[in-house]
Amino acid sequence: MGPGFPIASDVRLAGDSRQTRFVLDLDKPVPFRAFVLSDPYRVVVDLPQVSFHLPAGAGTNGRGLVKAFRYGLVMPGGSRIVVDLTGPARIANSSVLDAANGQPSRLVLELEEVDEATFARAIGIDSRSQGKPTDSNGPMAPIAATPTAAGNPLAVRPPPTTVAVAPTGPAGAPDTRPVVVIDPGHGGIDYGTQGGEVPEKNLVLAFGQALRDRLERSGKYRVIMTRDDDTFIPLGDRVRIAQKLSAALFVSVHADALPRGEGDAQGATIYTLSDKASDSEAERLAEAENRADLIGGVNLTEEPADVADILIDLARRETRTFSNRFARVLMNDLKTAVHLHKRPLKSAGFRVLKAPDVPSVLVELGYVSNKGDMGNLISETWRSRTADAMARAIDAFLAKRIANAGGERAEKPAPARAKP
Repeated sequence: MGPGFPIASDVRLAGDSRQTRFVLDLDKPVPFRAFVLSDPYRVVVDLPQVSFHLPAGAGTNGRGLVKAFRYGLVMPGGSRIVVDLTGPARIANSSVLDAANGQPSRLVLELEEVDEATFARAIGIDSRSQGKPTDSNGPMAPIAATPTAAGNPLAVRPPPTTVAVAPTGPAGAPDTRPVVVIDPGHGGIDYGTQGGEVPEKNLVLAFGQALRDRLERSGKYRVIMTRDDDTFIPLGDRVRIAQKLSAALFVSVHADALPRGEGDAQGATIYTLSDKASDSEAERLAEAENRADLIGGVNLTEEPADVADILIDLARRETRTFSNRFARVLMNDLKTAVHLHKRPLKSAGFRVLKAPDVPSVLVELGYVSNKGDMGNLISETWRSRTADAMARAIDAFLAKRIANAGGERAEKPAPARAKP
């Protein structure tokens, strides 16, 4: 690694099977983001690019709650530490300590044993912490935390992926409005496409927030964001959010880029799920987007055991029909407001579109490799105009659902049930 990067010089573990401390010595404070994952249980720590000068064999032996750990560069500008756990645990405290009393700067994680039920409630809430922020051009931006006194944790607000209680309307009545899930792609250590001056993860988050605000103003929908800050969310979790909320519609938002030397392309494209890609560009894009979980250290081999069940297959086919219908409606509304790709409707095997019972599309807003598209993507006026067009399409598609609020879900297949 090049000069100027923070140096990690030593690491140690202390504690027992109930409470374990992980300490990483650094030559300077760094921002960080730590969170827990399951299947298998582990803690992931995202850092800016760090030069690891740790003792030989560091991480091969564990202690207490820690089975082992590994570390390294996961992408230019970003390093990662993955701590394998012996069982469910939460991050009770996390902080970066300034150098003092002859001790170097230290990144400290306090891990605490919990039971399965507590882990299920805590994952994504109590377990998400982050360190001091860099400026908006830094590798961890944007981070909402602010520096605190040495030794104190830097907590973040609960991420948008958890819903603690069922929403209610006036006088405590159940909220029967259809749920629309907006999924800004990438986040955290996964920057997405970086062909312009702003990474894809920031561009699509800004658009997702604009679309959310536009939909919420209408009062017609419950709008859920898979992320509304710079958080990494595994692809499977994004899908499960929509399924758990029985969403009427799932819209994943991205921005594309052509590899260097492959010419230029411009305009928005709408993708639906298919087993076979509609063309080579769609196949390339799906492969690139599906690699997000590899960056996040997520096990890609986990698949539902009942995916071959005939009832789920029928639900999937019906859902694809609804997804394709919404894609056509969306194309017609978007073309009145934005420039579309020469082939605006495509399909491929995107993992994030694979909920068998939720109509889903993935929208590539434009190409960051094209100067005109990039200018649009950073324009608040363009975002507002495009969000308005997308909201009109959602209104048209869910019109029957609105008319039948409180009854059976319209324009959406019934949930599939596995055979006994």
